[in-house]
Amino acid sequence: MRLLVTGAGGQMGTEVRLCAERAGDEVIAVDHSALDVADRDAVLGALTTIRPDAVVNSAAWSEVDACEGDPSRAYVANALSVRWLAEGCRRAGAHLVHLSTDYVFSGDRTEPYTEWDEPGPLSVYGHSKLAGEREAALAGPAATVVRTSWILGQHGRNLLTRILAALDTRPTLSYVDDQASRPTLAADLAPVLRRLASERRLGVVHATGAVTVSRFELVRAVAVAAGVDPTRVLPIKTADLDPAPPARRPAYSALDNAVLRACGGPLLPDFRIGLPAVVAAIRGG
Repeated sequence: MRLLVTGAGGQMGTEVRLCAERAGDEVIAVDHSALDVADRDAVLGALTTIRPDAVVNSAAWSEVDACEGDPSRAYVANALSVRWLAEGCRRAGAHLVHLSTDYVFSGDRTEPYTEWDEPGPLSVYGHSKLAGEREAALAGPAATVVRTSWILGQHGRNLLTRILAALDTRPTLSYVDDQASRPTLAADLAPVLRRLASERRLGVVHATGAVTVSRFELVRAVAVAAGVDPTRVLPIKTADLDPAPPARRPAYSALDNAVLRACGGPLLPDFRIGLPAVVAAIRGG
């Protein structure tokens, strides 16, 4: 497979590139400096020149609170850019795999969301990502939208590296115990994205780790994997955060991987299984 990976400088793009290279694919991996996906001419030029069999789009502006303060930039980065990629994929005959998020849901329930549940984002980030899903549909019968959640990876600056930095520098940490989802290791998700691209699967697919935990439980799991006393991590309620974050987060955004399960998987494992190896890689061990 000739595969174009956008957002290749980030944690997910890097893992997809490595996974595809191990599988023997011809991989063209581009970061923002090599291809600005918000530039229509650049995107169409790249797609019609490279003519990949498939594109995995992991490029996004995922700073949730920053998106709240700059909606125009959020929609350009997370929605309009997908329009250009979809147009380019149509012209090149490529299959588009677009990465989306659990934040397209409102979080006002207590059981996992399936692919057929109605979205209801609470934040600018969530709205812009939902708009990106709709733009991906412009690729016609050659697009897959993959929703995932709380990605943890060893490459670049990300949720996991921020947690580890906090554990290294602060005697105690407070994380909310009333926001829950399904953490997902980037290394576990990458093979699923590659397979969906290779098989040219259609429609919306949820792909997350197997267990639902709160942010507090997630950080305690990271502490254990890092050999740090987990009792240093304390619970707090979202309502007690001071200052309150600019963007609202869904209280419960666990995704049911119903499509993957119905199609025979493979389903992603519990994030805690591979977490110690990822933490060790970040630490240089």
